[in-house]
Amino acid sequence: MRCSMESLASLRGAAPLVLDGGLATELEAQGVQLQGDPLWSARLLHTNPQAIRDAHYRFLVSGADVVSTATYQASVEGFVNHLDLSPESARELLMSGVRLAQDAVQKFVASNKDPERGRPLVAGSVGAFGAFLRDGSEYSGAYADNMSIEELKAWHRPQIECLVSAGADLVAMETIPSAKEAEALVELLREFPGCRAWLAFSCKDGRSLCDGSAFLEAVRLAQRCAQLVAVGVNCTSPALVLPLLQSAGQLRSPDRPWVVYPNSGEEWEAATGWKTSGTKASSIAELSQDWMEQGATMIGGCCRISPAHIAALRTLLRGNPTSPISAV
Repeated sequence: MRCSMESLASLRGAAPLVLDGGLATELEAQGVQLQGDPLWSARLLHTNPQAIRDAHYRFLVSGADVVSTATYQASVEGFVNHLDLSPESARELLMSGVRLAQDAVQKFVASNKDPERGRPLVAGSVGAFGAFLRDGSEYSGAYADNMSIEELKAWHRPQIECLVSAGADLVAMETIPSAKEAEALVELLREFPGCRAWLAFSCKDGRSLCDGSAFLEAVRLAQRCAQLVAVGVNCTSPALVLPLLQSAGQLRSPDRPWVVYPNSGEEWEAATGWKTSGTKASSIAELSQDWMEQGATMIGGCCRISPAHIAALRTLLRGNPTSPISAV
């Protein structure tokens, strides 16, 4: 793992790092059917890896400094159950998610003409245990009430092992709805001392995680881990980000900045998917200045955020528009 606070600062310069957007959103925009799939975008690691490479590349060309792997809903157990793979093959498939992102980074570096763009990073995505359950508890964190810290660590361990072994620059522990699960992940991270990570919570209002825990206390817990390069919020309405950051403002530190990548603010229904609303995804770019003032140094988007939205974000944050997206 080559990521550190120093390397992040070097890549960032004076402006925040731009993260990518919704990988599944971009895949669906290209015609891929994901709704209802128990593996979500992770199935394409097995069936259409080129689609994943291409989606990563489009985000890079649009201005992303960091791309996250297609492993949010990937797990060794899930691949064994739904793809009929052996545990060894399942681990190899999960590791391939890192290699696909690295392929896209290499292609971008080879074609990039902007001398101000550093080499983008690959973040290995680790989602909440509830995403595997597919019962809606991903959005409440209720499953953690019936699990111990050790059980949660045992679940996440194979995924993190694979991402670290495959050479991800850092691990993105994201959309975590539960303070208990966050505690388990922070403890587990210590088993990989060379690994750096960020931890991003999903939240239900301007002060609370989805499980009702105070965002302030969850951040306090996370900040005890020296391996975290950032803590923050993702897959949450953009309108909630500022009050969440303000609620934990007393913990603001240049050594542990905020990472912020909300969704579009639209509502998700398990049976039908995202409900289109009047909410503008461009509000992420519009609101990013407020987040920067609170100390956010890594900003991007999650579900329903496209390469075009990331291009607008980069132009606003860094003042240099990106090249048009070409065919891949």
